Amino acid sequence: MRGNYYPRVMVDLKKLRNNYDKILEMCKKSNVKVAGVIKGCTGLPECGKVAQDAGCDFIASSRLEQLSGLEKHGITIPLMLIRVPMISEAYDVIRITDISLNSDNQVLKALNREAKKQGKRHKIILMDDLGDLREGYWTIDELIEAALLVENDLKNLELAGIGTNLGCYGAIAPTNEKLKELVDDAEAVEKKIGRKLEYISGGATSSLPRIVEGDLPDRINMLRIGEGIILGKDLEELWGYDMSFLYKDVFVLQAEVIEVRRKPTHPVGEIMFDAFGNKNKYEDVGIRKRALLGVGKVDYAYLESIFVRKKGVKILGASSDHTILDVEETNIKVGDVIDFDLSYSSLVYATNSPNVKIFFKEM
Repeated sequence: MRGNYYPRVMVDLKKLRNNYDKILEMCKKSNVKVAGVIKGCTGLPECGKVAQDAGCDFIASSRLEQLSGLEKHGITIPLMLIRVPMISEAYDVIRITDISLNSDNQVLKALNREAKKQGKRHKIILMDDLGDLREGYWTIDELIEAALLVENDLKNLELAGIGTNLGCYGAIAPTNEKLKELVDDAEAVEKKIGRKLEYISGGATSSLPRIVEGDLPDRINMLRIGEGIILGKDLEELWGYDMSFLYKDVFVLQAEVIEVRRKPTHPVGEIMFDAFGNKNKYEDVGIRKRALLGVGKVDYAYLESIFVRKKGVKILGASSDHTILDVEETNIKVGDVIDFDLSYSSLVYATNSPNVKIFFKEM
């Protein structure tokens, strides 16, 4: 293939570095180590390299395939798996990563066996479910039992810390009081094993408000941050914090116009279901100029999660491979390129689509 390769995502590495620098500076003042989570951009190694160069302590992802081979791109800091492992991937967890989040004793035993075979010692963070109801031990007794198992019986694993996840499923807020529960549970584990833990990992981007407000419990010393750096939108748009010092346009989706024509605004004929099984409603506002783009829902998934930049343009809808715009008030023509800002959900899909090319603005 030759040409400019659309649709594509443009990644501004200089702006990304700014975001890492600003958030890492905030975390450093609170004595918090940062795992730079790169799953939101499908593990782009160039983004991982920026995270490392900015001073992240770990590079993290939920997918082993996104962490595998990062050393070929100059990444030397520890790699962290943040989705609890499957037994079937124990070999690769030990081979690829240095530290993983865990919540099941049978998986822990499988990791220990693999670590012994590979002659390694693998660090473990045990997950504590504080009410969000995703991964994690549910009772303090279960958590302590797992900690004692790792500490006393699984010699090729090292109990590095206790962690939690909040906000991703149950939408539980990481309040100061909720994170104090994590500290209390971690200290109960420390009492049983007779030593201090290296890490108490207080969650992800959703825990950043505790740093912004200055009320993060003292003993929490690690956060796993993805969206709060690579996009920097959630704290401002969802929670109302002033994050104007972050760039919100590190990633821009660009798509080419493949048709411009004046057409009715209401479909003509009997309306049934669209390509995704939906029965839509259409507003009839007469004949309007419409533009068709060579990008669709298979590339970004959620129409409401892409935001057109050009004034006077309105997104009307999309099918699998096309996006339809109202461009009545513009001079847009075939061959023009339209820019869209992305949310976290659309970024995940766009960077994961084999049809969307990735281009970088270098530092």
